[in-house]
Amino acid sequence: MPPGVTRGLWDYTQAEHIAGDYDAFFAHNSLFEFDQAVLARHITRPGRVVDLGCGTGRALVPLVRQGMTGLAVDLSAHMLKLVGRKAISEGLKIDRLLANMTELDCLRDGCADYCLLMFSTLGMIRGRDNRQRVLGHARRILKPGGLLIVHVHNVWYNLFDPVGRWWLLPRLLRGLAWRGEETGDKFFDYRGIPNMYLHVFSRGELTRALRRAGFTIRELIPLSVTRQRPLRHPWWLGRMRANGWIAVCEVI
Repeated sequence: MPPGVTRGLWDYTQAEHIAGDYDAFFAHNSLFEFDQAVLARHITRPGRVVDLGCGTGRALVPLVRQGMTGLAVDLSAHMLKLVGRKAISEGLKIDRLLANMTELDCLRDGCADYCLLMFSTLGMIRGRDNRQRVLGHARRILKPGGLLIVHVHNVWYNLFDPVGRWWLLPRLLRGLAWRGEETGDKFFDYRGIPNMYLHVFSRGELTRALRRAGFTIRELIPLSVTRQRPLRHPWWLGRMRANGWIAVCEVI
């Protein structure tokens, strides 16, 4: 497998049916509406947007419609094919790159004004060092003053879910017993693909990784249970109650 890519993720990206019904499957996902509002609020100056793990372009296409230029990056040729069809049908300027996110040396330094890692894309990369490498590439390709916008899920949110508690508590014990065990690693069956992988983060883990990569966090938005809005009363156990976070980060 390529660095950071599990067998489940590889099978997911290579499955034509996953890309084919992706837009229909997520048509009513509430996070999409909220994260598009966040993107619209922060991505205001014309520039190049690099969307890492772009899928079918759900985040990138609306931005290019508003005058941005886009680079769609994904490990799925099927997803990129659909992005290309959308670009052609609307006359949009979107380049496409088939690549693993840990191996982006083909992109030159300072080639982007904005970089996206939305819909828990960062969590799909297995291994702390590999995720740090992805953030390092994002930092490297952004111009000074450029923005990275990233979404992740919250590991502690599992405490509020009966199934999640049965998963989390053994993971905590394993983390204490085996040094190097990553508590937030999850494997599950997803849309007919066995052993899909997702790493879920604590707030501290996320912020440390971003700062280690050289980012300053401009805004950290805790998400509500429905992911349709920011978490209400985040001062009350917000690190546990948040479904996840959207972080807006700046290159200084």
